[in-house]
Amino acid sequence: MAELLKHIYTHEFFEEFTVALQKIVPDFDTSSFFKQIFDSEWKNRELKQRMRHITIVLQHHLSLDYIKNIDVLLKAIIQLQKEGVNENSLEYMFLPDFVEHYGMDHYDASILAIEKITQFTSCEFAIRPLLIKYPKKGIQQMKKWSQHKHSMVRRLSSEGCRPRLPWAMALPFLKIDPTAILPILENLKNDESESVRRSVANNLNDIAKDNPDIVIHLAKEWYKKSKETDWLVKHGCRTLLKQGNAEIMNLFGFGDIQHIKIDKLQILTPKIKIGGRLEFTFQLNNTGNSASKLRLEYGLYYQKANGSLSKKVFKISEKIYPKKSITVINRKQSFKIITTRKFHTGLHQLSIIINGNEFEKYNFELTL
Repeated sequence: MAELLKHIYTHEFFEEFTVALQKIVPDFDTSSFFKQIFDSEWKNRELKQRMRHITIVLQHHLSLDYIKNIDVLLKAIIQLQKEGVNENSLEYMFLPDFVEHYGMDHYDASILAIEKITQFTSCEFAIRPLLIKYPKKGIQQMKKWSQHKHSMVRRLSSEGCRPRLPWAMALPFLKIDPTAILPILENLKNDESESVRRSVANNLNDIAKDNPDIVIHLAKEWYKKSKETDWLVKHGCRTLLKQGNAEIMNLFGFGDIQHIKIDKLQILTPKIKIGGRLEFTFQLNNTGNSASKLRLEYGLYYQKANGSLSKKVFKISEKIYPKKSITVINRKQSFKIITTRKFHTGLHQLSIIINGNEFEKYNFELTL
């Protein structure tokens, strides 16, 4: 079983951190710090709760002056880097959390701190409350960062303003009107860093959920400019593709399916126990006289607690199917218990989707 992320915070980790910190603050009380960190509730806290707990304990062991404390933490980062601690260290995300928790009334100092800290550990969560409190100058700063020399700062300029960043607070004003983001994405769409371009794609995908027309327009404008940008556009349109948006389907060459047939679909496991798996098979028949580029998916309609069904789309393939061809497709779908989905017994349904067009639904049952 994989180790839980919250267990990254070990005694050895805090020893590494406090040794570096004591070189900046010689009278830092390490003994008291350790005692307060590993309190009676430590084992019960999850990852983000542990980060916030570290933030609060750290504040108790520093001064009452936020500006001075930020200077100490920035110097500690430099010391940690001298001692060989790598950039992008997840463990140190309590440093941007410190800014988020204590720095909202100190815009200039916090923005400067975020610019420096994100070059060591990502500040994509910490920047968001600042954007909400100071939207106009916050977005202007993000645009400036999009031309920064350091790739992690450029990535932050996109990742930090994603309207729907997972595990983070949403940015309601950008969900309503994302036009302020577009100059940032324009600056970054050809970035030399793959992680920056991936962030742009994810930002586009966020925008598409609330403002699909904006993303459709950008996709048409950016597509077929370079291999890298083509990937970015496609990845940024993944929600629109799953929704079967006709304009986006056509943009990527997924066209007419009048000569495509689904034959001999069979659910091999019409009754499945929770923990088991759905197995099904069908034939994809291209009856036409030319090859067809197809995006082949299946929809699963999961039973919800209220008795309704909720659809989730899974991709099978994207490829060219030869003319006058018959292809046998076999698939399995796990119903193993996972933390991100709660299964409910009863009627479920399966459908096949080709280039956004959904075919007949077939029933199967999930049991205990």
